[in-house]
Amino acid sequence: MRQAESAAGSLGSHLRSLREAKQASLEDMARSTRVGIRHLEALEEERLADLPSPVFVRGFIRAYCGFLREDPQTALDRYQTLAGVQAAAAAASTPPRPRTTWALSSVAVGLALLVILGGSLLVLNLAMRRTGGTSVAATKIEADESAAPVSSPSPSIAPAPPPGPAVPQPAKPASVPDPVRLGSTPAPNPASSPLAKAEPSLAGPQRLLIRAVEASWIRVQTDDGRVVEELLPAGASREWATQRRFVVTIGNAGGVEVTLNGKALPALGAKGTVIQRLELPPPPAASGS
Repeated sequence: MRQAESAAGSLGSHLRSLREAKQASLEDMARSTRVGIRHLEALEEERLADLPSPVFVRGFIRAYCGFLREDPQTALDRYQTLAGVQAAAAAASTPPRPRTTWALSSVAVGLALLVILGGSLLVLNLAMRRTGGTSVAATKIEADESAAPVSSPSPSIAPAPPPGPAVPQPAKPASVPDPVRLGSTPAPNPASSPLAKAEPSLAGPQRLLIRAVEASWIRVQTDDGRVVEELLPAGASREWATQRRFVVTIGNAGGVEVTLNGKALPALGAKGTVIQRLELPPPPAASGS
C-alpha cells in the first residue's frame, strides 16, 4: 500500500521537476496556457479535491506538458494512479452501514399475514351463512308457487282471433352517398391526412470551425463517437464535420471564435471562462401542449 501511494504521489514532483528543469514559472505557464495558477499549484501539490472533473484535469496536464514541450503520457498515467489510490482510501475510510435486523421485520410480516388470513376466513364464513339462508327461502317460494292451482280462463272472455299472415314491409333504402361530379376533387380528410407535425430535424451535414485568438484547451465530440482533445495555440484553427450535432468543451471561452455552418456565433463568454458540454447546433426547445 505504501509503495502504491509513493508511486501515485510522484505526480506533483514529476511535474515540478519538469518545470524547474526548463526554468519556467507558474505565472508564465498560466499566462500562456490560460489555465488558472491555482489549478497549476493544485497539480504540483496533488490536491485533487481542489481540481475540477477528471476530463479538465487531463487537459490541464496536457497544457502543462505542452508548455514545457514534454510528453504528457507519463504525467497522465501517474494522475490516473493517484486518483485511483485516493478513491480507494476514501472508500476504506467510510464507515460500513449498519446491518438491517431482519428478524423483527419477519415477525411483523408474519403477524400481519396472520391477521389478514383470520379476517378473510371470518368474512368467508359470514358470506356462506348468508348465501345458505337465501337459497332455502327461495326453494320454499318456488314449491308454494308450483302447488298453487292454475285458474281456468273465464268463459265470458272470447279468445283472441288468430293472427293473420304477416304483410312484408318494404325495406328501408340504405343511405346513398352523394354523387361525385366529374372533374371535382373530394375534400381531404384532415384526420387521414399523411402530413403530420414532426419535430424539427437537423439538416446535415454540420460543419464546425474553431479559431484560437488566445491559447485555449478544447474538446470536441461528434455524434459518431470521435473525440478530439488538444491545446489550441493562438492563431491556430481546427475544423470538423458531422451529420447531426457537436458536443464542445472550451477552457477559455473568450479566447476562441466559433463558426457553425459558415455563420459566426456570438462570444461564448469572458476570457478564462470554462464552457462545459455545449451542444452545437443547440437542441430544439420542448414545445408546450
